[in-house]
Amino acid sequence: MTNKELLYVEDALGHEKYFQTQCTETISRLQDPELRGLVQKLSEDHRQIFDSFYGLL
Repeated sequence: MTNKELLYVEDALGHEKYFQTQCTETISRLQDPELRGLVQKLSEDHRQIFDSFYGLL
């Protein structure tokens, strides 16, 4: 893996972690169960993407 590719993966990891954190924080503020479920699914999707990128390292 080149330096540039490694920097891209590190950047992508940071973005996915940020999105997952934002989803988690949003879930705690939502009252509607349907919206909570949707945001929970988004959080899980971002965790899976993070894990995929992390697996490249």
